[in-house]
Amino acid sequence: MDKKEIITMLNEDFVRELEATLVYVQNSFLMEDCDPSRVTEAISVDEMRHMWWLADLITKRGGKPTMEHKELDFGGENLQEMLKRQIQLESEGIDVYTHQIEIIDDEEVVGVLKHIRDEERRHRKEFRERLENIRSE
Repeated sequence: MDKKEIITMLNEDFVRELEATLVYVQNSFLMEDCDPSRVTEAISVDEMRHMWWLADLITKRGGKPTMEHKELDFGGENLQEMLKRQIQLESEGIDVYTHQIEIIDDEEVVGVLKHIRDEERRHRKEFRERLENIRSE
């Protein structure tokens, strides 16, 4: 796989992390329950760190990170809908990273993507736990 193809994929990842960051930041402001709000806020910071790592990979390979994103789906008006959307975003990211890890032949990129994917799995677990706590109340 050539550098241009890797840069294209990394830019798609970068934008996905940007979108997740924006969704999580807004949702953390709107969530009335403190624990899910604080967890969502903390995870938004992790997503920003992922952007930093991806931008580093992109620029090292001669690319430029793109900031253009689509219209955002925040998930809804209540805590359950927001958490469901956030779980969906994490699941989509996990699927994409898993696929990219299988097809990219750049050792450094694969290492970073594995680390990000592992964090996304933890994020999804955190959101699922909050959603389950709401349902059991």
